[in-house]
Amino acid sequence: MTQTSLEGSFGCPADLDVPQNPSGFSRFGFGPELLKALEAIGYQEPSPIQSAAIPELMLGRDLVGQAQTGTGKTAAFALPMLAALDPDQRKPQVLVLAPTRELAMQVAEAFNSYAVHLDGVRTLAIYGGADFRDQIHHLRRGVQIVVGTPGRVMDHMRQGTLDLSALRALVLDEADEMLRMGFIDDVEWVLEQLPTQRQVVLFSATMPTEIRRISQKYLNSPAEITIRPKAADSGRIRQRYLTVNGPQKIAALERVLEAERSEATIIFARTKAITLTVAESLEQHGYDVAVLNGDVPQAQRERTIDRLRKGQVDVLVATDVAARGLDVERISLVINYDVPFDSEAYVHRIGRTGRAGRSGEAILFLTPRERRFLGGLERAVGRPIEPMEVPSNATINQNRLDRLRSRLTTAAGASSCQPEERALLSEMVQRVAQELDCSGEALALAALELVLAGKPLLLQGEESFAMPRQASMGERSSAARNTRGERPMQARALEADMERFRIELGWRDRIKPGNIVGAIANETGLAGKAIGRIQIFDTHSTVDLPQGMPPDVFEGLRQLRVLNKPLQISRLQG
Repeated sequence: MTQTSLEGSFGCPADLDVPQNPSGFSRFGFGPELLKALEAIGYQEPSPIQSAAIPELMLGRDLVGQAQTGTGKTAAFALPMLAALDPDQRKPQVLVLAPTRELAMQVAEAFNSYAVHLDGVRTLAIYGGADFRDQIHHLRRGVQIVVGTPGRVMDHMRQGTLDLSALRALVLDEADEMLRMGFIDDVEWVLEQLPTQRQVVLFSATMPTEIRRISQKYLNSPAEITIRPKAADSGRIRQRYLTVNGPQKIAALERVLEAERSEATIIFARTKAITLTVAESLEQHGYDVAVLNGDVPQAQRERTIDRLRKGQVDVLVATDVAARGLDVERISLVINYDVPFDSEAYVHRIGRTGRAGRSGEAILFLTPRERRFLGGLERAVGRPIEPMEVPSNATINQNRLDRLRSRLTTAAGASSCQPEERALLSEMVQRVAQELDCSGEALALAALELVLAGKPLLLQGEESFAMPRQASMGERSSAARNTRGERPMQARALEADMERFRIELGWRDRIKPGNIVGAIANETGLAGKAIGRIQIFDTHSTVDLPQGMPPDVFEGLRQLRVLNKPLQISRLQG
């Protein structure tokens, strides 16, 4: 087994940061069509993972690659797959499995951009939430590359609408994420249906035992490549945290948005309900805001991301599940409104900024009880996260004045009006000045007041965000017992900071742990890794979840259905 360990980049395509070398991608033996497409995109020199993986894949070898998002792994597998493609064969030759709809669309878009000069090559993304009949139509017309989520790929295979008899290669992208979301059984089912002679490529940010088992079982003497993120590269993202009480989080968020200069912002919230609450509050304060969560239809998701790219939306409020695979360069600020329970989820979140070599900002909101998570997050990113204060009135007011001055300077320097309209406006100013016998300065002040639309320019009033005294461990334990009316779980029965819940579905209902993990992760925004022990009995199951679940999240879980049956979740009494 060949193993390669290289230094990669953190959170952005490394191939855009390396100085140009005349050999570039041409040293891999790609045809002129691929090289022309890469030149148009701006790719000059292969990233570390591309340099290591492409030669192995061009030889037809199986491969296991360990690399974070943003290291250029999509091109690492897409380019050699395209180079070996037979455009005259209309059946799928390459199948890529991705954990989310967003990532599937992103990978399919990458294939299309690389294959723009390859005549007759078609790529299709298939995922849940999109029209099944439309996907069948495209499959019947003939495609060489299919990128899909495991569930929808299985649906087409079972219906006989996805013919993989001519398949040459399978790619498992973000395999550890598929494991966390409960899809690993589906992935194995797909693998077992494929032709015996095929190339298998597995990419994963981490290598848990289950992913290693998959690679050993289904891959044939694979090459192994590990890309370690450069600690220095993470410096492109400035990371800060502020401590604030739960009831003050919305007010603190509004202050942070006012104080931080950002081209576009993404705010991560834990649940669907919280995304709506935050978005409604920001809309009332005049922000162009959109929401991405599990309830948003796929077509609307695509429109929302397109609007964000075009600058028609400046603030996006999203859950983890909805935002996976999101790659928009103009996002310069990421706000973790709710702390993720999983350090890998934090790394993924902040990686939405600092793309393509840009700098970025990441701000983490912590309640006093959540301060214990800070050390784990710092270890995950390999550097300290700086403390910050909730912006003061003085800071916000200065930023308001600076923004207004900037808008005025821009308007004076380059008018956006047509010449005829500008002439009409000039005539109106002169007429009003004559009628009121006032100076140009007085008219300019009146115009600025119109821009403010009756809103005060300066923020006044209360700005205290002081933290209350934290209760001792004994006081918290007593309060927890009194509030919940239950005895604490025995230490040996539960991991720290976890609660046990009962679900009224068991073996007789044919439920699997993956069904439970997928349902809870989608509803709460928890990463699969944050969900604890699951025990399945004949008529019911138990699941351990992090303590401190908000009431609205618990209510959402109570309404969940799994395998078309109600979950009926309840807290276990001690």
